[in-house]
Amino acid sequence: MAEVELKNVVKIYDKKKIIDNVSLTIKDKEFLVLVGSSGCGKSTILRMIAGLEDITEGEIYIDGKCVNNIHPKERDIAFVFQNYALYPHMSVYENMAFPLKMKGMKKEDIDKKVKETAESLNLTELLQRKPKQLSGGQRQRVALGRAIVRNPKVFLMDEPLSNLDAKLRVQMRAEIKKLHEKLKTTFIYVTHDQTEALTMGDRIAVIDKGIIQQIDTPQNIYNNPINKFVGGFMGSPAMNFIKADIINESISINNSLFKLNSQQSERLSDKKSVLIGIRAENLDELNNNFEFKADIEIKEMLGNEQILYFSANSCSCAATISPSLKVEKEFLFKINTNNILFFDIETGQRI
Repeated sequence: MAEVELKNVVKIYDKKKIIDNVSLTIKDKEFLVLVGSSGCGKSTILRMIAGLEDITEGEIYIDGKCVNNIHPKERDIAFVFQNYALYPHMSVYENMAFPLKMKGMKKEDIDKKVKETAESLNLTELLQRKPKQLSGGQRQRVALGRAIVRNPKVFLMDEPLSNLDAKLRVQMRAEIKKLHEKLKTTFIYVTHDQTEALTMGDRIAVIDKGIIQQIDTPQNIYNNPINKFVGGFMGSPAMNFIKADIINESISINNSLFKLNSQQSERLSDKKSVLIGIRAENLDELNNNFEFKADIEIKEMLGNEQILYFSANSCSCAATISPSLKVEKEFLFKINTNNILFFDIETGQRI
């Protein structure tokens, strides 16, 4: 088990800075998720921790030891890839046993370890099959099993569920979380899927253009985003952002005014306009102190909720409301203004 620490890590490709001065500490036994859009640098960070990518500047420590110049196989980590990376000519048993054979373990010890791990992952009946005879979920469990048998200090997972269908992804999310709780090992997990990040991580590091925007618990990332990027990236539907002018300590949405409270007014005292951030589920508050009307452009019924799409101050928005509410062309939205966040229009930073 080990703490992983990145100190001022930089990665440059073709004179372009891909990772920009990243400092990050992953605690011993923590499940940390690196999340961001494609090309943001999250997988590069993972590969640098594994030793599969060189570091341009900075230092990486595993269990207190600098590993910059240590070969990947000597870092005591296990890497689970997006494409499973199984040997097609080997059986499930042989795939799982391979890293132990490379370490020179005795045959009887390998057999015991592989069978114990296979049982914990419900793979016992599949041990003699080849990868091509397995489903996507089964292949991913084999890849996990091959990592588990090594008993590494750190598990690195690079979008391991992206090739699975939606139902299987939900199932495998739960299995990986159970696995983490059972093994009590440090997990670093990369995904572009914000639902995976919110449901799996003890903490989340949100990355954009090679820079960590915010590191916090899933709840704080969701409820208290540090900037517009984090607020817009985390959550489905995405947070609504509405441009509005401040007039006499009041703000207008679709020609309806709401009065800023004293705290809000003080924070916005030097602003003439602002970007309002509202979560989709906060547009149907029963305990409300502000209302505005909007024409509904699209309705989506999802069984346990319905999503309404509309415009507010010429900005595209979405609201999730109860499926039992009858929605006509025009809808009266109700907001508790305590749930409204404010962002700087120019910088996107939370005010």
